[in-house]
Amino acid sequence: MRHVLLALLVSSPALADPTLECSDAGSQVEIGSCVGAMEERVNQALEASYGFAMQAAKELDDVTGRVVAQPALEASQIAWVSYRDAQCEAVGASFGGGSGTGIAITSCRVDLGRVRVDQLLRFAN
Repeated sequence: MRHVLLALLVSSPALADPTLECSDAGSQVEIGSCVGAMEERVNQALEASYGFAMQAAKELDDVTGRVVAQPALEASQIAWVSYRDAQCEAVGASFGGGSGTGIAITSCRVDLGRVRVDQLLRFAN
């Protein structure tokens, strides 16, 4: 299943900056569309990997007879989403309202999402 998630994330042989991965797209509109599609795939992978991690947390809680792992993972995910949103807004703000702002925000969300998928899959193993 991990291979399926990785396939969802990979849009080129090597994971580079999302805007560089979309550089063949041409115009800013096309790059924005490409990066937006990438974000959709990352969000699908985030949802799936979070589900795997929650299942692993539930199994751990069931085995130990404690209710600790699931609430901790939920809190972690909520905090991560807040961090991602604030960090990517800060990245966008650094563009001073220029035409690349939206692409920069979306690229940031892709970058951070890819890292989070990896973290969640490690939790699920």
